[in-house]
Amino acid sequence: MKRDKILAGFVVIAGLSCHTPNMAFTAADKSDGAIVKPLYITEQVANDADDPAVWINRNDPSKSLIIGTDKDMDGSLYVFDLKGKIIHDKTVKGLKRPNNVDIEYGLSLNGKLVDIAVTTERYTHKLRVFSLPDMKPIDNGGLEMFVGDVQPEYRDLMGIALYRDRAGKIFAFVGRKAGPAEGYLGQYLLEDDGKGNVKASLVRKFGSFSGRKEIESIAVDDALGFVYYSDERVGVKQYYADADKGNEQLAIFGTSGFAADHEGISIYQLTDSTGYILVSDQGANRFRIFSREGNKANPYDHRLLKTVNVSARQSDGSEVVSVPLGIDFPKGLFVVMSDERTFHLYRWEDIAGNELFSIQ
Repeated sequence: MKRDKILAGFVVIAGLSCHTPNMAFTAADKSDGAIVKPLYITEQVANDADDPAVWINRNDPSKSLIIGTDKDMDGSLYVFDLKGKIIHDKTVKGLKRPNNVDIEYGLSLNGKLVDIAVTTERYTHKLRVFSLPDMKPIDNGGLEMFVGDVQPEYRDLMGIALYRDRAGKIFAFVGRKAGPAEGYLGQYLLEDDGKGNVKASLVRKFGSFSGRKEIESIAVDDALGFVYYSDERVGVKQYYADADKGNEQLAIFGTSGFAADHEGISIYQLTDSTGYILVSDQGANRFRIFSREGNKANPYDHRLLKTVNVSARQSDGSEVVSVPLGIDFPKGLFVVMSDERTFHLYRWEDIAGNELFSIQ
């Protein structure tokens, strides 16, 4: 989920941040059977962990924050430090089944630039928006989504990904529990309501749906202007993030080799145009890594490069950061939800491995 905004010497990616280290890959499209272990596992949430995001502290990256959803009718947005300890005074309680969460930097409110965390509140049909790093609500009670849709579960919110376009406008891509065969996702413009709170305006509905299960995981590549989402049990689909470029489906990949649902998507940037797309193979406790870039013949050909087994179980959501985050994560951080009510924190170099990257 990527945006091309330079902050304190690094590029921020929607829900993640990254720089461009000197790396070269050697293709390897099979797991060797080894299970990668996390450096830390967070303290448990109360009910049901689902999706993480990462806020980068530009003054001191080692003090960055992990925000994770606790998906329950009496749910929460938990805030953790980089050792997985809960920061209780920042954690938001009393949310109605918050499903996914994402972050963005520099939304203009009352003439000030505010970093935000946005979560989907499934059973109120609202987006909830909080300022970072204090986690104070700035949404005047929540932003109604898919107003006017009356079919069962068409307003039950699931996935969220934020996008900052080249003009600096910030958008939310929103998924739901059920939807039509065309126009499943909503794209909303987020902006100041004139009183220092956030308002949302519908830009378009787009995106095809197979009807086989649902669409939850969404990721945005800001620099290249693409949005990706997992049509569970079918594959990962790619569209333009800018509405004025149209609603054409550009690609579908990852259509084979998955044990069950296609889930969490995160994007690792090497350069402005190269990198990796990590997709959770939920039923197999592994991530499949595809090329971010295509080739001259097909710019949307995302090749499978590697499969990584992780100790996290039944992972829905994930996020990746490629800037150094202190001594524990010198090459970056990969955060993965696990079904024992936790999030696993992996060193990027452990995920990459020698067979995929040569890290210098």
